Amino acid sequence: MFKSYREVIPIFVATQMQNSKSDHSANHSPKRGTRLTNLFKEFFNSQQIGGILLIIFTLFSITLANSSNGTEYIAFWKTKIGWKNTDFHLHLSIADWINDALMTVFFLLVGIEIKRELVIGELSDKKKALLPVFAALGGMIFPAIVFLLINFNHPEFIKGAGIPTATDIAFAIAIMGMLGDKVPASLKVFLTALAIIDDLGAIFVIAIFYGSHFSALYITLSAITITILYWLNKKNNNSLWIYMLLGIALWFFMLHSGIHSTLSGVILAFLIPFQHGKQHTISQKLEHALQSPVTYFILPVFALANTAIQFDQPIAETLNSSLGLGIMLGLFLGKPIGIVSFSYLAQKLKIAQIAKNINFIQLLGAGILGGIGFTMAIFVTNLAFDSEMLIANGKIAILFGSLAAAFTGYVLLNFNKKHT
Repeated sequence: MFKSYREVIPIFVATQMQNSKSDHSANHSPKRGTRLTNLFKEFFNSQQIGGILLIIFTLFSITLANSSNGTEYIAFWKTKIGWKNTDFHLHLSIADWINDALMTVFFLLVGIEIKRELVIGELSDKKKALLPVFAALGGMIFPAIVFLLINFNHPEFIKGAGIPTATDIAFAIAIMGMLGDKVPASLKVFLTALAIIDDLGAIFVIAIFYGSHFSALYITLSAITITILYWLNKKNNNSLWIYMLLGIALWFFMLHSGIHSTLSGVILAFLIPFQHGKQHTISQKLEHALQSPVTYFILPVFALANTAIQFDQPIAETLNSSLGLGIMLGLFLGKPIGIVSFSYLAQKLKIAQIAKNINFIQLLGAGILGGIGFTMAIFVTNLAFDSEMLIANGKIAILFGSLAAAFTGYVLLNFNKKHT
């Protein structure tokens, strides 16, 4: 499976070296380009493996939830652990510990990747960055519009408009990786950058629209902690333990502030010194250290906890409901329409340029793969609704919508290669 990347990476390196000659910039030297490519390859491969594991653990969790032991299995994830008293408490269900704590580590890794791409990666060049930025923007707007058009007569579902707006990095990259050299390297970079920016947008959507019961005290404490982190960053403090301890404090304050705690992971990532991609920085060390735990533990456990769904009513009935249709069509239709249309709009306005070796079918295929919502979509579903039935129905729609997007995108890209 990974043989194709050894063929793709030299092409990407050559592109970076060619850019360095044309731009006459020290920041795009061949040496730096090679290092960037290795980091991109590592991130791409880890997310590909993560996507495959997500599929395996999702199937296992759904099967177990609908077995004779399903009730006990679902109850396990709702078991509360921790401690609490009048002023200080951390008493959460096992599922909440995973969604609020472990997923903060996932967002820390994503945040580091976003920062790296912005400073020395594909997003550091404005012309290159604006294409996936525009595509991600369209890929968030259109799914929400599709959802709202289907559910305008159901105000109780309106908060679900954010569900189909996010792309699952791991799943999308896993499918793209299975195609190997059947798609150009530039398309893989585009989809990766798109998914990263898409996740960043989803994080802001969560922070703005899915917060609740705001606490002035904890918001103030969060702001103070962020200020200290910013000051340490400016002083180029390289003590990883200080950043980690302050990061844990920030997570605790944000957990009680009403702003979703996972945002603390992204904030911490941006405030850890990056030093313009120098080797052996604490940012680089942390990124390497987090790859395996996120890939082999956090994402699989997230899948187990959040796909423990019992099919209590016919699946067709769930999918034909306005909630189910809004989510599925938002992912399957809204995503590719938004991604493709905004990409061509950016090119038409001469703001960005679609790579010449990416044709319309390939761009459409990548747009359809962008409709694989899974991790982030499930995450938003848990925040959007209080009813366990609505949450379960939303997750079922996400699974089928993402499955349709994955299958269609793969077939389209595979077919396009064989007939061009």
